[in-house]
Amino acid sequence: MFEMETHISCLFPEILAIIFSYLDVKDKGRVAQVCAAWRDASYHKSVWRGVEAKLHLRRANPSLFPSLQTRGIKKAQILSLRRSLSYVIQGMPHIESLNLCGCFNLTDNGLGHAFVQDIPSLRVLNLSLCKQITDSSLGRISQYLKNLEVLELGGCSNITNTGLLLVAWGLHCLKSLNLRSCRHVSDVGIGHLSGMTRSAAEGCLSLEKLTLQDCQKLTDLSLKHVSKGLNRLKVLNLSFCGGISDAGMIHLSHMTHLCSLNLRSCDNISDTGIMHLAMGSLRLSGLDVSFCDKIGDQSLAYIAQGLYQLKSLSLCSCHISDDGINRMVRQMHELKTLNIGQCVRITDKGLELIADHLTQLTGIDLYGCTKITKRGLERITQLPCLKVLNLGLWQMTESERVR
Repeated sequence: MFEMETHISCLFPEILAIIFSYLDVKDKGRVAQVCAAWRDASYHKSVWRGVEAKLHLRRANPSLFPSLQTRGIKKAQILSLRRSLSYVIQGMPHIESLNLCGCFNLTDNGLGHAFVQDIPSLRVLNLSLCKQITDSSLGRISQYLKNLEVLELGGCSNITNTGLLLVAWGLHCLKSLNLRSCRHVSDVGIGHLSGMTRSAAEGCLSLEKLTLQDCQKLTDLSLKHVSKGLNRLKVLNLSFCGGISDAGMIHLSHMTHLCSLNLRSCDNISDTGIMHLAMGSLRLSGLDVSFCDKIGDQSLAYIAQGLYQLKSLSLCSCHISDDGINRMVRQMHELKTLNIGQCVRITDKGLELIADHLTQLTGIDLYGCTKITKRGLERITQLPCLKVLNLGLWQMTESERVR
């Protein structure tokens, strides 16, 4: 009987493309250099689906953008920008994601020359740490990037409430907005985003994720605006916002779509604030109140009563004790991650309570818990689902625990 020789060169290009799609980006490039057949297969658009090109734009490269278009690459991260941004926009007319994080030399003028007409394909724009960007650029973005869904402005410290008014006017499809450390943003700007100034701007009412970390001018009035206007919000980060207080939690307590709330280092949040959250209609899956030094055992009792569906809870450096753990653990059947690092009042008794009742835990942080001993740790390591145990600068993984 005649037998055909089986060799990888016999594979159809479509099969090769499927194989190549599983390779990392560097290896995708390497297989293209093996032979003409592999090069043609590796340039199939399915091989590069979802890949983000990481580019150093230092000098002219006529073949760069045609090559990206041939492979169907529509995402780009600019690692260094020594050429005009318009060079990128013209070279990738169907770009979907543009990451300019850390391009310190990007100015309003450079961005203005790039965004001169509608770019309907662009969904994600990251301008984090582009410190020369001001409200003027937000005007351009709001005018020409109407379909934008994700806008990262973390560290853009020249952005003001006027810029947020422009965003609220033009970016109605926006789902995620990061304003970390935008120090000039105040309650007025959050009001614009929340649709409180409808005569001037409709607002970004489709927002699902809002990061306001370290926005020091915000007060409880911002939370009132958010609760009234941003009904679809799922993730809210208020960490290091020293101006919000327990009273603001009343506004958040009825946001039924909210899944994750970060109050890390919010110095004015106390047990009373947690009580307000627990008494509302929240269905939180994640809560972080780490380094809120007014949070104590009473908060754990409130959490057990009204926030028992939590899957992740962070209480690092809070004034909690074994008594608080005892009041919480029996109700928290869904909890998978518990961070209680630097809670120096926790002892082996607390760990025993955790081991007895929080049987779904996959990770626990005990860094800096100075009163625990080997006895308590032995109980914790018996948790059936535990994968990560953090005791300091090292982690005990599941494989190490089994040994």
